[in-house]
Amino acid sequence: MRIDLHIGVEHCGAARLQSVLAAKRDHLTAKGIRYANAPGNKNHTRLWMAVTDPGHVDPLRYNRGFIPAEKQADLRASLQAALMSEVSTHKPDQLILSASQLCWLATDTELTRLRDLLAPLSEDIRIIAHVDEQARLLTRIYADQIHEGRAASLDQELSIAGRENWWDSALKFAPEISPNAGIFLENQAAPFWLDYRRLVQHWEAVFGAGKVDLCAYDEARFASDAVTEDIRHAFRLPDQIGKAAAGKPTQPASAATLARGRQLNELILRVLQDRKRVLPRQLWRSFIQEISLDGAPIDPASLSAVSKNFTKDNRALAAAHTGLTADLFKRGRAKAQWTEADPEYGFRPSQYLLSFMWRIDKATREERDAKSGAAAPATPQAHDLSESARQIMPPLAVQNFEKLKGSPFAPHNRLGAVNEEDLAAAYPPMAPRQLAPGSSGNVIVGCMKNEAPYILEWVAYHRAIGVDNFLIYTNGCEDGTSELLDRLQELGVLQHRLNDDWRGNSPQQFALNRALEEPVIRNADWIIHIDVDEFMNVRYGNGTLDDFLARVPDATNVAMTWRLFGHNGVTELRDELVIDQFDTCAPKFCPKPHTVWGFKTMFKNIGAYEKISCHRPNKLIGGMEERVKWVNGSGQDMTREAAKSGWRNSKKTIGYDLIQLNHYALRSAESFLIKRQRGRALHVDRSIGLNYWIRMDWSDHRDITIKRNVPRVEMERNRLLQDDRLRQLHEDGLKWHRAKADELHGKDEFRELYEQALRVKLTQTERVAYALALDMES
Repeated sequence: MRIDLHIGVEHCGAARLQSVLAAKRDHLTAKGIRYANAPGNKNHTRLWMAVTDPGHVDPLRYNRGFIPAEKQADLRASLQAALMSEVSTHKPDQLILSASQLCWLATDTELTRLRDLLAPLSEDIRIIAHVDEQARLLTRIYADQIHEGRAASLDQELSIAGRENWWDSALKFAPEISPNAGIFLENQAAPFWLDYRRLVQHWEAVFGAGKVDLCAYDEARFASDAVTEDIRHAFRLPDQIGKAAAGKPTQPASAATLARGRQLNELILRVLQDRKRVLPRQLWRSFIQEISLDGAPIDPASLSAVSKNFTKDNRALAAAHTGLTADLFKRGRAKAQWTEADPEYGFRPSQYLLSFMWRIDKATREERDAKSGAAAPATPQAHDLSESARQIMPPLAVQNFEKLKGSPFAPHNRLGAVNEEDLAAAYPPMAPRQLAPGSSGNVIVGCMKNEAPYILEWVAYHRAIGVDNFLIYTNGCEDGTSELLDRLQELGVLQHRLNDDWRGNSPQQFALNRALEEPVIRNADWIIHIDVDEFMNVRYGNGTLDDFLARVPDATNVAMTWRLFGHNGVTELRDELVIDQFDTCAPKFCPKPHTVWGFKTMFKNIGAYEKISCHRPNKLIGGMEERVKWVNGSGQDMTREAAKSGWRNSKKTIGYDLIQLNHYALRSAESFLIKRQRGRALHVDRSIGLNYWIRMDWSDHRDITIKRNVPRVEMERNRLLQDDRLRQLHEDGLKWHRAKADELHGKDEFRELYEQALRVKLTQTERVAYALALDMES
């Protein structure tokens, strides 16, 4: 009997090969060929675990309890007996064994132990390995290692690419195995066995000269029916083994996902370093999946330095092994050497680790309870947390909650003189404003992307309270936003500029820099930079800017503090007024997290500042210090604190009595999904995920003051909608968003985000504590 021992290598089709052989086991047995069942149904992992050196603990041995030498010896003995029984029962002429991990056997003692295990069955043992071009294969190995906890980047491989001996260098620089800390040769080290010449020598030194056959791996063939032909050639089967069901080609992880995963792994390994926590393999992999992004994978050509290391040997191997061809080792032209990809959206691994910690701690408790046989104790939590908070808040958030209770930073709504519930009487229409010759009046400059359903309300609202002109920049719009704004420009309502050619770090800042050259801004009386989800809510007089500015006649800058409004239980995107649908919000006193008291600035155009930034004008011009006066939303002087810098209020300067900026960052839950999918206008590199929802979905208090504007907003909006073209563009934009919401509901990532968001029910103090733990400050 001949034994064909398939050793992988990893990520060269072993799983597909094993699946087909297992499915054909009975068919092959009838022909005198046995695909062994004793070491495992498909991948013969018991064979691998039985022969590694005692100190070479791998993830399988670690997770399946075969670390102790005596347990491993028992496994080896039982496996040998089971194989002998299987051979005795079926009496095959050929026995096929396959374990993709066997290529990781790095020492002669391991190979000798494997040979001795098989020798009682047969002395005729042939080694088979499927291989691929090294750089191409390395991208797949690296991706899998990241999912298994790798913390080192591909700089590890590139650093040894120029060394004379890849095999020895890879092993020399491999980290010391530490199972409890998540460090294994297989998930952290450079794959030494990419040196195929040395791989052949290594195995033939123990199993005999000429005993190793290298075969070419072709991903497309292995995924198709052709895999059976490749199997027949590799194992020298006498005839075909029948048809095989088509396989599924794997979708490579994006380079951004791998960058995210590696950075997260680096922090996780630090957490595991003290051996006080455990992280099960499947849970770890799930973390990487949760932070994954679509995008381009790593280009193998960028690892050409690795490929060049083996050029000469590959040529010799292709000539010596009939299963290889020179074409297998062709590599693409390198545009540049590999560098780690941008993880995108401002990814910070610490914020995700914090959100994952409660699951790591839960897994640790379960592991310890299972070993001790004790019943799992209740999770230690603050006694007055809500049930929802107990389910989702990580330990750090719980600690924050305990600190916040009763502290001077605890949120509450006992601030100011205005009772929101008493302010419900509708405002009458505003008298027409008369502008001085050459003045463009009160001007909003803003940026938009895919906001078509919301534009008419926002424009109508601000026209109704005294905004005279708008300068709107757009970039990358797909929903008809640009076309709708163009029509408003044709109607003389606003001015629209395309910003698709923006450069730098932010499309918004690029637009604001451009805006300074526009006549409508140069000739403005007051300049206001706000977004389409922000509404200036004047809570004085007739609710107009004229009434407010008359109340603060000396002011040159007004810090309009955000009042953050949550989704108010509205899940579906509706064609209804935002200011009418959403009336639950954050408490007025909420000094932490600091975004709650962020402000946007309305400033008088007196030339005091050189630059408009997101929240305020910046770069106060020398000699203008005495001319600026900043007031807060209650009309109180805050010049000393805000004249030169700052974009949020403090406990000294907070005020909402006269004006506030209603910030509807989420709108409906479906609107949030779409916002999550497209990113943010200012920070194109920051993600809007569940953490953003937790920070923005405030619903503890009710503020209906802005609803006094509903009649005059509806009057102005209806007047705009009398234009047939504008009405059609608005309806088309709404249809686009509804279709996009339906599309996102159909994607696992977004459906899960939607469901998770709606399950979050937190009190105001819990929300503050969680937001601080997530460390998501802008």
